[in-house]
Amino acid sequence: MPAGAHYPIQFEGQTREACCRGCQAVAQTIIDSGQGAYYTHRTALPATPREAEAELAQLGLYDLPEIQESFVRVEAENIREAALILENIVCAACIWLNERHIAGLPGVLSVEINYATRRARVRWDNSRIQLSAILKAVSDIGYIAHPFDPGRSDDVYKRERNTAIKRLAIAGLGMMQVMMYALPAYTATDMTDEIRLLMRWASLILTIPVVVYSAWPFFIGAWRDLKRRTLGMDVPVALGVGTAFVASVYSTFSGHGEVYYDSVTMFIFLLLTGRFLEMNARRRAGAAVEELVKLIPAATTRLPNWPARDEEQVPVARLTVGDHVLVRPGETLPADGVVVEGVSAVSEAMLTGESLPVSKSVDAKVVGGSLNQASPLVVQVEKLGADTRLASIVRLLDRAQSEKPRIGQLADRAAAWFVGLLLVITAAVGVAWYVVDPSKVLWIVVSILVVTCPCALGLATPAALTTGTGRLTRLGLLTTRGHALETLARATDLVFDKTGTLTHGRLSVRRVVPLGGRNADEVSAIAAALEAGSEHPIARALRDACSSVLTASGIRNTPGRGVEGTIDGRNYRLGTPRFAANGDAPPAAPASDSGESWVALAAESELIAWFALADTPRPDAAAALAALQKQGLRLHLLSGDAEPAVKAVAQQLGIADWHAGALPEDKLAYVKMLQDDGRIVAMVGDGINDAPVLAGAQVSIAMGEGADVAQAAADMVMLGSRLGTLSEGVALARKTQRIIRENLGWALAYNLVAIPAAALGHVTPWIAGIGMSASSLLVVLNALRLSDFKSGAAPSAAPTGSPLTASR
Repeated sequence: MPAGAHYPIQFEGQTREACCRGCQAVAQTIIDSGQGAYYTHRTALPATPREAEAELAQLGLYDLPEIQESFVRVEAENIREAALILENIVCAACIWLNERHIAGLPGVLSVEINYATRRARVRWDNSRIQLSAILKAVSDIGYIAHPFDPGRSDDVYKRERNTAIKRLAIAGLGMMQVMMYALPAYTATDMTDEIRLLMRWASLILTIPVVVYSAWPFFIGAWRDLKRRTLGMDVPVALGVGTAFVASVYSTFSGHGEVYYDSVTMFIFLLLTGRFLEMNARRRAGAAVEELVKLIPAATTRLPNWPARDEEQVPVARLTVGDHVLVRPGETLPADGVVVEGVSAVSEAMLTGESLPVSKSVDAKVVGGSLNQASPLVVQVEKLGADTRLASIVRLLDRAQSEKPRIGQLADRAAAWFVGLLLVITAAVGVAWYVVDPSKVLWIVVSILVVTCPCALGLATPAALTTGTGRLTRLGLLTTRGHALETLARATDLVFDKTGTLTHGRLSVRRVVPLGGRNADEVSAIAAALEAGSEHPIARALRDACSSVLTASGIRNTPGRGVEGTIDGRNYRLGTPRFAANGDAPPAAPASDSGESWVALAAESELIAWFALADTPRPDAAAALAALQKQGLRLHLLSGDAEPAVKAVAQQLGIADWHAGALPEDKLAYVKMLQDDGRIVAMVGDGINDAPVLAGAQVSIAMGEGADVAQAAADMVMLGSRLGTLSEGVALARKTQRIIRENLGWALAYNLVAIPAAALGHVTPWIAGIGMSASSLLVVLNALRLSDFKSGAAPSAAPTGSPLTASR
């Protein structure tokens, strides 16, 4: 038990202690759900964490709905989805093996594993298979799977990192000592046979812990692959190390032949060094998801007797919908909800990419994971756990990072047969050298097995994809489909909806035209008083345009026409020109070519003012669209609004191709027409009516403020309202594709050069170890360049070889 820990659990009338909030919450849930027999009948603690996991799986505790609440999402009656963390993952082949094994289980609908974060997202039919059976199936092939928890994920990483450092230290010390004995054997000219034999025995003793302990994961991985009748990257490594070590032991005991202890220890050390650096780089590449899942705090202040101010500290896992929580300045909101007391500024930067805090007051919606900055807020909880917006973002980001684009699928297929081809080549080269010079066969065969690197081929796409999507999320553009980045990089045309996408989606007063000697403030105050109790968009616009306050009485609303009432004894009418004039001949509205809607105000049937209302473009729309045009994209505007309004926005934002009065089927037909011309179309929209065209475009982007159905149909979601994110997304997508091509090119070029060089005898085993480690590490480090992508960076030219260029 950690010093100072106090996490009490009530069991059989006694208070027991737990080591942390997580164990406290899980243990109490097990007891409260009637499964306390687990603790009553347990005769001893599990000897290892792995045995603990097996014990829990046998008892089926992970199948209990109470346990699953925190990490399982229910999609339908029997369809479940869970986030799991995998241990013992060492290379891309491990991901392939686990995906193939889990997907083959009856009842498993899909499985996607993110290599960078080692997180698996599994969907299954609960009527056909239980979660405990899935966890056991993973354990059967030598891995450990358990429900994802941010704190536990850190513990797993720290434990694996510490183990890797120990193995690396043993290999490094062994290598240095063996090289100390090997150097005299290479350089001395008068060494006696007895001294040479003594050096060999000393080298053997020092090499044994390196092979048995430091290289043990390679042998375990190879045995696991062979049992599953697959050929992973550990197979050639284990063959190379094992062959060289066994041959050296034979030479030591027989007293003749060459020994390779120095090459074996150096190779193991270099390979472990490469994997250790790759592990750290991979951790950094998946930092975006880890940062998001850690936003929710472990505990919060609940007000159990609201509106009374009684406070209690509780784990977030114990909150229920309807609870009231107090969030002080500097604290993070624990769940999605609505403000019931207080006014404050809340930072949503990690969720939306918006740097400025957002004002929140009573009845405002707040998102779990956002930071309260100014004043205390009392929030009523509406969504928890897997139902929150943050959980949805993490889930979509996981899916996007796990799904592989076409180029990645091709690389995976190549890596799958690469090892088999390598073993055939190695056998053929070994036979050839046995005929030419038998003394060189062993170290040449070892060099070929060691120098090849299908891991670099398998890492090329997921490393870049994970880093790119993570960086894009921090910029405010969430990728929800694996193909989205690849397709966005090739896009030639960008089609926009108008309302809510390029504009705010709400009316505002553009102009006030007072008549009869009155001033604009006076007539605005009268209009605001008449609309004081209405929630109509026009009413809100008129109220927002006025700062002074008047009071109207006897207000009567005529739907579709307007409103009338009395202010200071005079009768006023506000609405359509015909309604305001209260006559058969409506007055003519002022001339305008900007597509505004006109509202008339009359006093005792005398017209006293005109108000021009229109939807206002977003302040950054013009600059964002100009940046997209500089990137070589052709812009289109499709809207269901009237022609004057659409034309005005198009001219204001510099869009040449625009169409007004477009129904959902018209928008879809327009996109299909562009696609028939060989264009790659990206669609940006926000409304329910945009869902069909979003689904029909090659890549679609939904506004984060838009309808849920639009977001569900989209490949990407803008988390904030900043349109500049689009040009940054295009630039980052193109850079991601360049890095994927660079990685694949390097992996292929390296193997095309390294294998012939090793086969011809120009590469020694220790040089082969350096090459293999460096090739994988270089791929990951190259992908990490995406994490330094600067906001606002954008290329000025369309991508080379894009369909736009080809169609011309």
